[in-house]
Amino acid sequence: MLHPDYPIETARLSLRPFRSEDLADLLAIQSRPDVARYLYWEPRDAGQARQVLDTKLHQCALAEEGQTLALAVVLPESGTVIGEVSLRWLSREHRQGEIGFVFHPDHQGRGLAREAAEAMLGLGFAGVGLGGLGLHRIVGCCDARNLASARLLERLGMRREAHFVHNEIFKGEWGEEYVYAMLDREWTERQRP
Repeated sequence: MLHPDYPIETARLSLRPFRSEDLADLLAIQSRPDVARYLYWEPRDAGQARQVLDTKLHQCALAEEGQTLALAVVLPESGTVIGEVSLRWLSREHRQGEIGFVFHPDHQGRGLAREAAEAMLGLGFAGVGLGGLGLHRIVGCCDARNLASARLLERLGMRREAHFVHNEIFKGEWGEEYVYAMLDREWTERQRP
């Protein structure tokens, strides 16, 4: 089981479970067409964002495979939610997980998404005795046209393992997907000074 001590503090950010009062910030992100462009949903209205938030309110721990840990990424000085990072537990037996992230475009390009995603990788790879999930492998997937997400996954040290061409109909057209991955030993090697 993974139930981190919250908040998780990084150099510039605070990661914590979502709260009911995060609705306006979440809507400011999820209502944008440029955010939804490469995701499986269309821009959301207030009612849809509320439904999503109601789900996220319960995604603060991982007790079994198939569950998702979804954390709000907060600027501590203002308390504003600028994005989210997630870790999905794919397999207990094979110790597999998947990382995800969505950020408000106004806060991109400053390394904040990388900082938050590194914290999530740390939770995934850290041993169970160290408060982590003890995963062996974590993947990250993105639309092949989403170059910003692909570059972020590469900056995290993940390697591109697949490029699926026309693998699904996505928003009315054939889509392509990149799959990146990292192993626990690769993560450990990156953490050495």
